[in-house]
This record gives sequence, C-alpha cells and structure tokens, in this order.
Amino acid sequence: MEDETLILMMIEAMLQDLGCESVTSAGTCNQAISLIESQVFDAAMLDMNLDGRDSQTVADALATRGVPFLYSTGNTTGHDLKKGFNGRAVLRKPFSFEELTAALALLQPGESRTARG
Repeated sequence: MEDETLILMMIEAMLQDLGCESVTSAGTCNQAISLIESQVFDAAMLDMNLDGRDSQTVADALATRGVPFLYSTGNTTGHDLKKGFNGRAVLRKPFSFEELTAALALLQPGESRTARG
C-alpha cells in the first residue's frame, strides 16, 4: 500500500525483479481493506501514512488474517509504530533493491524483525 505513484511504480518493479508472480497495490486505506477482504496475500508492504491518514486499520486487517507485513515510511524518527505493531520490520524511504530484499526476508518465519533503510 503506497499513495505516491512514482514510489509505487518503483516498488512494483523491484518486486517483479525479485520474481513475485502477482503484485496488487492500493493507494488508500479503503482500497486496501477491500482487497484484503476479497483476496489472499502471502505478504504485504504498508505505508504508515497515506496522504495524511494513519494506516492502522489496514495493519489490523492484515494481522487479523495472519498476513505477514512490513511498514515503509519516509518518517525518520521511527516513533510512529502503532500499539501492537512495534515489532514489525520498518523499511525507511528511500530504499534500495537490496534493502527491500532484506526487509522482505524478515517476513519469513524465524527471522529477526529489524530492518534498516
């Protein structure tokens, strides 16, 4: 989930380069919730702030369905993780292909939940 078109296009290209077979995107919380309710996801990447709106409802929906996810953010302080999700991996924007790859690896069971970016 990403609300900035150029960043979304970059992420989609990186995920395709990683061999992802299907990439679905949403630019708003409502779009994301609708997709989560109608599809099955292996993993998700969630922008913390969508056009000034908090993405907590999307994080809650993903967690309820057991979908592993990581946060992405342009916020440099890192103090905006929501209650219950402070153990999630956070990918700081802008990030490289290698940083995205490392962050996604953290979604695998048994991996550490710390990412730098």
